[in-house]
Amino acid sequence: MLADRMSRLGTETAFQVLAKAQALEAKGKDIIHLEIGEPDFDTPSHIREAAKTALDKSATHYCNSQGILPLRTQIAKELEKSRGIPIEPERIIVTPGAKPIMFYSILSLLQRGDEAVFPSPLYPIYESMVNFSGAKAVPVPLREELGFRFDINEFKSKITSRTKLIILNSPHNPTGGVLEHEDLRAIADIARDRNIVVFSDEVYENILYEGKHVSIISFPGMKDKTILLSGFSKTYAMTGWRIGYAYMPPELVEPVVRLIANSVSCTAPFIQHAGIEALIGPQESIPKMVEEFKKRRDLIVDGLNAIPGISCVRPKGAFYVFPNVKKLGVDCGKLADHLLYEGGVAVLPGTHFGKLGAGYLRLSYANSRENIKKALERMRKAISNLI
Repeated sequence: MLADRMSRLGTETAFQVLAKAQALEAKGKDIIHLEIGEPDFDTPSHIREAAKTALDKSATHYCNSQGILPLRTQIAKELEKSRGIPIEPERIIVTPGAKPIMFYSILSLLQRGDEAVFPSPLYPIYESMVNFSGAKAVPVPLREELGFRFDINEFKSKITSRTKLIILNSPHNPTGGVLEHEDLRAIADIARDRNIVVFSDEVYENILYEGKHVSIISFPGMKDKTILLSGFSKTYAMTGWRIGYAYMPPELVEPVVRLIANSVSCTAPFIQHAGIEALIGPQESIPKMVEEFKKRRDLIVDGLNAIPGISCVRPKGAFYVFPNVKKLGVDCGKLADHLLYEGGVAVLPGTHFGKLGAGYLRLSYANSRENIKKALERMRKAISNLI
């Protein structure tokens, strides 16, 4: 009954683990949630108030499929300031969350016979959408010994005459790794020389614990070759609001807007007005949130490294750790289930992020320090009972 292409479409498995955890909670089991990747902070009050005001002013009707001009203009100003290049509002596209940008961009660019290169382990939607498009998915390992960055020579070896898209994600989900200036420069050189479009997912750009965010779009010649994806979900704790945006190469704008018009029509205008307030209003919630995430990062990394059989790299960005559990000698999927059912801690197996995630777990530290301490103790006890 279903079209063949549906067999190539995956999903985001974090929600499957969440469902299992919630089923256990419904039976009375206490679960500490380290599986879902969203800030546990409230959306700042001035942003919520802006949405209420917009509702009261009847910002509840259809609007431009590309996004309202005041929001696109403000996004352009912010990107100009942070990326150091001219940014035109006409090339900004606003969507209900960041995932549609991935969906529309890949559908617009890729077809059977093309290849897309991406980091692995990876946010699973990338590979899912590449497969759905009919193109060939080409993973490039992120090396733990490099802080989950690429070996650039290995990256180059994956590029062929059929490579049409390079997908980047920095800071990275699921590892928390951050690509360095020389990594991005080398990738920019490849993209320019081979005339390859780069899809740069930068939704965690403001959750960095050292240094400044570097974007590949800022490198010479990359402005018209880069799809720059960002959004409000992580920076402003607005995951449920569903609002993301991208700066597109000029030839992609019209096709992507056409896909929006054919699928979701537009992004809710009152939410777009909240997005304007997020950008122009007080920003002090961001460094406070990042400072708290940093304390949690250090707590969970030190705690994991103290558990026999586990080693964990200290991530430089996002709010995830990707500990190596290979020395435990247990399949990471079975280990994740054991931690959930026996330890009451919900985590994700690394294989949920591609085959190269085997031997790892992903834990989100978007939870309180108190709960992280409890989770670490539960994990230690559950693992000691397992081996």
